[in-house]
Amino acid sequence: MIDTSDTTDKSPGKRDIVLRPMAPIVPAGNIAGRSLMFVISIMSFLACLTLGAVIMVQDTANSWQSQISREITIQIKPEEGLDLDAELVKARDIALGFAGTNEATIVDNAATARLLEPWLGEGLNIEDLPVPRLVIITIDEASPPDFAEMRAALDVAVANVYLDDHRTWVDRLVAMANTTVIIGLCVLLLVFMATVLTVVFATRGALSGNHHIVEVLHFVGAESSFVASHFQKHFFLIALKGALAGGLTAALTFALASIWASNSIATPESDQATALFGAFSMGAGGYIGALAIVVITAVLTALTTRITVIRTIMEIDLIRSDPTQSI
Repeated sequence: MIDTSDTTDKSPGKRDIVLRPMAPIVPAGNIAGRSLMFVISIMSFLACLTLGAVIMVQDTANSWQSQISREITIQIKPEEGLDLDAELVKARDIALGFAGTNEATIVDNAATARLLEPWLGEGLNIEDLPVPRLVIITIDEASPPDFAEMRAALDVAVANVYLDDHRTWVDRLVAMANTTVIIGLCVLLLVFMATVLTVVFATRGALSGNHHIVEVLHFVGAESSFVASHFQKHFFLIALKGALAGGLTAALTFALASIWASNSIATPESDQATALFGAFSMGAGGYIGALAIVVITAVLTALTTRITVIRTIMEIDLIRSDPTQSI
């Protein structure tokens, strides 16, 4: 604003014009602004946490899918009078005769007993139990063998045989990963919608508190874009600070979880968590995505603020032109 004041070092009757910086239309800091920053930081934290969880689950599912796709299993059920070892060798040789198979391993009794230890305990005598014996076949993922033809050849030559190509498990993993991605995207959309609604209410609250200032500025000729730019800058800075705080908190959460997983190797809790979520690492893509969420949150807040202010000023013009109207 312009302020005229007397000076003591000038001749009498003269006045200096002193320009003072214009006070901001929106107060730089208040309780409402801090509350909005806190809410946006929570929204950003949840969005980054959701993105990181989706990335980890999908990476883990892809790892499972790759591991399952590299191997197939031949199972032979024991039967009285059946030479199980000979049937295993026969099944292995038939499988290796197909193009696309790299190697085959017969799981011996000791290895089979170790597989059953978590459920049946130690000291098992596999020969006394009706447990199927396995042949694990490693295949070429780029050029897998013809499973239908291999299954037919095994059925003809080997007794009590079953070929498991794990297609059912692979399909379920792919479906699970896709479902997780869809759920994560829906959660992100809900978070952004909640952020937009919060900013709309906060902007209208700020306009209500400074309604007389906005109305006077607009009355003396200030365009709506000028007023909106002040609100836009104010709320953009609030959203940027809050989104950065939420994003950094989410990154710190994943970092601490990764440290815990690395320091708890070989414990039951760590093994189960690692099996589900890997090493709790988002990778470079996850951190880039978190940064994108921070930027999108700040920009979305600024755009929402600008649209809300312009619409509110349009309502003021409507009321001025028609006093019977009300907001």
